[in-house]
Amino acid sequence: MRTRAKSTRPRRLTVLVAALLAVLSPLTACASLPESSAPEALGTINREPTPEGPPPPVANRDPDLLLRDFLQAAADPANRHLAARQYMTPAASTQWDDAAGTVIVEKPDTLRESRSGDKATYKIRARKVGELAADGGYRPSEDIVIVENKIELTKVDGEWRIDELPDGVVMDSTAFFKSYRRYALYFADPSGNTTVPDLRWISVPKGQLTQRLLSSLIEGPQPALASVLRNELAPPVALRGQVTKMNGDPEGVGIGLGGVKIDFAGASALNPRDREVLAAQVVLTLSSADILGPYVLLADGKPLDERFAANGWSVADVQQFNPGTSMRNQAGLHALRAGGLVQVTDSGSAPTPGYFGRVNNLQSASLSPDGQLVAAVAEAGRPAGEPSRALMVGTYGGNAFPVAEGFTITRPSWTADGSAAWAVLDGGRVIRAVHDRATGNVSVQNVDISALTAASSATAPRLPITELRISRSGVRAAMIADGKVYVAVVVPQPDGKLTLTSALPVGVGLSTAAVSVDWLDADTIIIAREGNVDPVSTVSADGSEPTALTSQNLTAPARSVSASPDHQYVADSRAVLELTSAPDQGQPYWREVPGLGANALPVLPG
Repeated sequence: MRTRAKSTRPRRLTVLVAALLAVLSPLTACASLPESSAPEALGTINREPTPEGPPPPVANRDPDLLLRDFLQAAADPANRHLAARQYMTPAASTQWDDAAGTVIVEKPDTLRESRSGDKATYKIRARKVGELAADGGYRPSEDIVIVENKIELTKVDGEWRIDELPDGVVMDSTAFFKSYRRYALYFADPSGNTTVPDLRWISVPKGQLTQRLLSSLIEGPQPALASVLRNELAPPVALRGQVTKMNGDPEGVGIGLGGVKIDFAGASALNPRDREVLAAQVVLTLSSADILGPYVLLADGKPLDERFAANGWSVADVQQFNPGTSMRNQAGLHALRAGGLVQVTDSGSAPTPGYFGRVNNLQSASLSPDGQLVAAVAEAGRPAGEPSRALMVGTYGGNAFPVAEGFTITRPSWTADGSAAWAVLDGGRVIRAVHDRATGNVSVQNVDISALTAASSATAPRLPITELRISRSGVRAAMIADGKVYVAVVVPQPDGKLTLTSALPVGVGLSTAAVSVDWLDADTIIIAREGNVDPVSTVSADGSEPTALTSQNLTAPARSVSASPDHQYVADSRAVLELTSAPDQGQPYWREVPGLGANALPVLPG
């Protein structure tokens, strides 16, 4: 638990007063004040309000520097990009369509093409980093795309101003990450039993954030997720009246304490379960944005749920819908060692009971989230020319049987409810081994990936698929195809089958091929790749904020990663290691898990 530092302001005021008294005391001891004197002005306190709005352009700015300032100002979207429009002539400001699209670039160059008198022509040239959709969705640019925009400038009252420019916003990446912040909107998964984060990048003052997030929730998920996720805030549900603090004050909602009070028109028609899901969407979205509760939620003027009428909702009241709750590791660390499954404890490791602990031919394995089932890839022992791998499914501590075979089979991946283990056969056939807990039977179903392979985009995945990991919600799949990392969406079909669609390239810009991937939490994945430069990294599910993890104690190459929100493991060339921090310094490093050996692989539920 994080401990909030105590404020030092009262102590500073005490010290300041003491210091003033110390200075004034000798003065009053040595001199007496006159009984009367004419008043003398010692200075005037400026009580004028602070001017609102963005700062104007720097005076007497050369055109190339003015354009650099313009790219920084373009990261402020307030009032239809008023900050950027100040750099334009009135005519250009009127004609410029800032809603035509938003492109994020890095290290832009301003190249002069011509300049004479009061006219100048420049070209802005930069590498495209990503795009920002109107709904705040971020999409990274995988290929090296160079953006070139021609800008005409003219002098207005002796100052250079932009007179002609293309429609749409181009902003510098450094300014973007200063102005915008990533937020998670929470929508219900198809079952309604948990929620799924939908990431958005938003730039608004804190006092407007609550309203903005609620409006975004009502607008619904991004297009790729719209057919999958449920939204209890969809029309006819709408905001009713103002969003206020608990006491009804509409000012400063979401800033500091005071809670939030929201009335939803149309919510009274929802059944009790759907009302609970609505509350979870709202509470998890606002709390993750540091908008503090309690959250008083009303349905057409009356409490959404009488249980929370007096004190409002808290995060604890919707914890069952929090995707992070279902991601906790219940089974502990396991590993593959010498071809068999072992359980790892503080005192060492030992083979698991049953089939998976007795054999010595396993290549990869995964446990169901509750630890009751195991799926593993085993050497089939077939003659050359026949499928050499078998996908084995069985109970932890019990028996197993083959459900599929292939020349290559990826590491299995279980859904959160343990109903199915996913794998990819021979690089292009995605299957689900569906387990019926009532009967114990396992059936194999193909997953349609034609929407991925038929995509005409140059950034579409290319076979073979060498790794596939299902998110705990079952809504997304992280995968490695042809050495590149993607996050796809799992879409149910009317006939009960599933389709993988809308593959988004993430982990872009990696200089070497990815070899392993796993879900770190509900919206972050961890990647291992070839080479010894930043072999392990993380990236958000929308492809933003790639972050290299420490390589301290790692010995390349990294072979496999396995992660949960609490623990991250990697198998390198000599051992299985866990990411940890030194108690005295807090600096993360990789620490070897003792007793597993050089060829072991970490195994976690999921």
